[in-house]
Amino acid sequence: MSTRKMLAAAAAFCAMAVALSGCGSSSSSTTSSGKDIITAYASEPQNTLIPGNTNETGGVKPGDLLFARLVSFDAEGNASNEVAKSITPNSDASQYTIKLKSGWKFTDGTAVTATSFTKAWSYTANAKNAQLAASFFSTIKGYAALQNTKSLKGTEQLSGLKVVNDTEFIVTLSQPDATFPIKVGYLAFAPLPESFYKNPKAFGEKPVGNGPYKFQSWTHNSEIKLVKNPSYKGNTVAKNDGVTFKIYTNDQAAYADIQAGNLDVMETVPSSATKTFQKDSSVQAYNKSGSVIQTFTIPSNLAHFKTDTKEGRLRRQAISMAINRKAITSKVLNGIGTPAVDFTSPLTPGYSSTIKGVDNLKYNAAKAKKLWAEADAISKYDGTLTFSYNADGGAKSIYDAVVNQLKNTLGIKAATNPIPTFQEFRDDITSRKMTGAFRTGWQPDYPSAENYLFQLYDSAAADGNGSNDGDYKNSKFDALMTKAYAATTTAEANKIYQQAQEILLNDLPSIPLYYSNASGVAATGVKGFEMNWQNLPVYENMTK
Repeated sequence: MSTRKMLAAAAAFCAMAVALSGCGSSSSSTTSSGKDIITAYASEPQNTLIPGNTNETGGVKPGDLLFARLVSFDAEGNASNEVAKSITPNSDASQYTIKLKSGWKFTDGTAVTATSFTKAWSYTANAKNAQLAASFFSTIKGYAALQNTKSLKGTEQLSGLKVVNDTEFIVTLSQPDATFPIKVGYLAFAPLPESFYKNPKAFGEKPVGNGPYKFQSWTHNSEIKLVKNPSYKGNTVAKNDGVTFKIYTNDQAAYADIQAGNLDVMETVPSSATKTFQKDSSVQAYNKSGSVIQTFTIPSNLAHFKTDTKEGRLRRQAISMAINRKAITSKVLNGIGTPAVDFTSPLTPGYSSTIKGVDNLKYNAAKAKKLWAEADAISKYDGTLTFSYNADGGAKSIYDAVVNQLKNTLGIKAATNPIPTFQEFRDDITSRKMTGAFRTGWQPDYPSAENYLFQLYDSAAADGNGSNDGDYKNSKFDALMTKAYAATTTAEANKIYQQAQEILLNDLPSIPLYYSNASGVAATGVKGFEMNWQNLPVYENMTK
């Protein structure tokens, strides 16, 4: 949510946490001319719709439909060239020659060229522009030179990008990166037209893309309207005439609108309906294994919880072991989630449930109490640990359960801290205002363990340069990320990613709770409803 798109995006979720949408009506589900418009549940984007500054699902969902990238992914996560004609690596995957298909245009009629990519990537990577997805470009040569904001204007270009002609450019990396041909399918790697640079803020309010849909309007905190792009020539063929994202602040209201036929699709199920939605004849239900991981993060520099101290690691491990994940997934989620045993997901290549340290994610009340006592022997903690979450995202019952379990098992003071909207919640995280634990998670941007690990926990993604919202830093973990990039095969890289997860399972920069199923509902009159590898509806396939 890519950050998915963090759900924290994943952030991905990404983010990231999935926030909910507004209220629809039967008259809003189609245009006055009777065109086939799909209405979809959504949250207000944290920022304007600039690809490189979008790392949460509120912005990723419309962004993915507005911008075509070098490659696209099908519903199962398989990559295919889209704007790219070819992406050819050298012998050690440290340089790529990219050739573009001719004839691609933005919706303002201007051509999509090699410069449309290289200039956009450099803008996102340039620290002066403060883009949330900057860290995705960290392996491109010249990235380090664009990180000193005091000496930059914001227009400097990545030295590793060389334009050969309008349909060809060369990417030179600072280190081998075998995931690069998949990574470029993420939204942050979208091309941008020249009009963007004249006024980025205005562009974000009315984006000009090259994807299967084009922007029509955005009524803040109400809806974002996209219509089919007649000049699109890529892989994602829209079967409907448009998608309108309806902004909700209450998931039960959205579900009621699905039941009444006033909303067409939503990719979540309110806790009040998890027991009944699969038997509810007024909706179409979907519930299968998914790729989104739900976690909570404790800032790595928080007193008594610092990840680089023995006390901090003991407390994090104690908290993790004091949580009964099976009870949460069975009693609170009613089976639409699975207890987490790693930092990726069961659908991620290289996933393993037996990584060393996995016991830190298993309920063990006696050991949790022992570890907490050991931490107190180092430095007594008498504070109240707060858990922040967005109140519009259906997470109340989950964090009520977490807080109660910690109180009962560890005998500590703990409390929830609901924040009204996902946008406010993410703003507080981005501005580093959190003084306790906070809800996070990740919706994958591309199908690779690298996306879950580097983008969330590498030092390069900390300090506002990416989705490392807890600002976790561990040089040994970073070194393994670099080593994995240099791997010549996916299997070799995945072994290294598992070694890196051993460090995460010890330090627990975030604490994995559960994997969200791909679960959601559609109105009974909708055809073609299914969910993809990101736990999102395949919007382009739906009709009414």
